[in-house]
Amino acid sequence: MDIDIDFKNRDDVLQYIPHIIASRNSPDGLIQHNTGIYVHKIPHNPFNNMSTIDYKTAEKRGYFKIDFLNVNVYNGIKDNAHLLRLMEIEPIWELLLNDEFVNLLFHLNGHGDILRQTRPTSVVQLAAVLSMIRPAKRYLIGKDWNTVMNEIWKTPSDGSYAYKKSHSISYAMAIVVQMNYICESLWVSE
Repeated sequence: MDIDIDFKNRDDVLQYIPHIIASRNSPDGLIQHNTGIYVHKIPHNPFNNMSTIDYKTAEKRGYFKIDFLNVNVYNGIKDNAHLLRLMEIEPIWELLLNDEFVNLLFHLNGHGDILRQTRPTSVVQLAAVLSMIRPAKRYLIGKDWNTVMNEIWKTPSDGSYAYKKSHSISYAMAIVVQMNYICESLWVSE
């Protein structure tokens, strides 16, 4: 288990936090994990500050990884008030039926076909769509919303990859912010 934290620019924060870079296995040996860090002591190479234990083994040994993620969705956000305003605006859900618009969106680009089938009209439904994009929940694409909502957050028994509800809701809110920011940008430029 780990924690994901989204940042406009992770390096702005990491420069102030003593940390060790997480590693992952590759065919060539251990390489740097894309986003993971440890803020506590873990065996590491002092020359490159990278863990000498891959993150999966480290987790089994009780080490706790934190993922600091760069999320470009926040690039145009001026301040907290601006972010809150964009979160509170009901987005124009019909825009999710347009591939040109969808291809601008975080996690949804290339999935216009699924959005046209599901036609989400709320954050919770959008979160469910984000989960349906993942392999474990693809079987729900094309089902009615009652069926989807009864199944979507159940843990797959076969161990296949599925989004947790907390991840899906968070990402759905980030997409709402992005949708509203794109619309705001268009309105301001007119």
